[in-house]
Amino acid sequence: MGNRIAIIGTGAVGGYAGAHMAQAGEDVTFVDMWPENVEAMRTRGLRITHLKDVPEFTVPVKALHLTELQAVSKGRPFDIAFVCTKSYDTAWATMMVKQYLAPGGYVVSLQNCMNEETIAGIVGWGKTLGSIASSITVELMTPGHVHRNAGKGGAAHTVFRAGEVHGRITDRLGEVVRLLGLSDSAKATENLWGERWSKLVINGMGNGMSACTGMISRDILMDDTLRHFSARLGSEAIRTGQALGYVLEEIFHMDPEVIARAGEGDPAAKAQYDDHRLTEARKPGGAAHRPSMGQDMVKGRRTEIEFLNGFIVEKAKEVGIATPANAALTEIVKRVERGELQPDPKHIRELRLN
Repeated sequence: MGNRIAIIGTGAVGGYAGAHMAQAGEDVTFVDMWPENVEAMRTRGLRITHLKDVPEFTVPVKALHLTELQAVSKGRPFDIAFVCTKSYDTAWATMMVKQYLAPGGYVVSLQNCMNEETIAGIVGWGKTLGSIASSITVELMTPGHVHRNAGKGGAAHTVFRAGEVHGRITDRLGEVVRLLGLSDSAKATENLWGERWSKLVINGMGNGMSACTGMISRDILMDDTLRHFSARLGSEAIRTGQALGYVLEEIFHMDPEVIARAGEGDPAAKAQYDDHRLTEARKPGGAAHRPSMGQDMVKGRRTEIEFLNGFIVEKAKEVGIATPANAALTEIVKRVERGELQPDPKHIRELRLN
């Protein structure tokens, strides 16, 4: 008998990965808090489309509204629960599914930000794994429809990186990698925390910028002031991660040190950073997407800014590193979110941070 799998939060990433699991015949139950999304999945299935090169498909799925999850108590418990909610919903989502886990069951964070500690505080470190979705560019377009603003990464880019919190390679980690690999390239990592912080840097450089300017990634990259401010954000985050002892992975397919030095004003590093990022933006379809926080702002949803740039600021304080760019961006996004400001690139241009 195979594992019984729960996807807690059927948004873009959870819907995308889970739909491929369901298509492959895995026993997957989708749990969501948006009634229209649940109803669409029940009646029409879960539809997956791509910008290019991949045929669309629709797969019938089992979908529950979170208020219906208690029915699981009458049947077989979950062996694996992928928590795919926004970071601010991690604690309650984990607490909710905890009582429906099998004795040997475990929880996998498939989210932005670093939520493993929150999950472990509820189910224990022994039942906690993490996974990163790198450059996946997915969006929940309408109820029951997830669109990926790209083709698949495949061999050219490993999209999913999953790891145990202790860094060892285990059988259960192999199962998580197998499941994630049904949707795109996946690997087991011995460096979960370094992968996590590296993804945090990527999100910190792009998500809040889109949310407070209203711009897509490509337009941000093509603007000299915004691109250089993004490097400043990345530099502060990289130096913080290094001070915390993390071994960072490639960031935007670059050595993190190049981004760090570019943000600090090193001319050679800045030229290398500019060339790489502009080349990316000029590719057909390159960076022509709105990051998840930009999507949240457009749709009027709460953002994860406190769990991205705000988290970087808080961790930097612990190691005595100044992060004025990340602090400023966090405050701007909060003000836009509250309606005190309208999204506009002038919020960044007028900062005048050296």
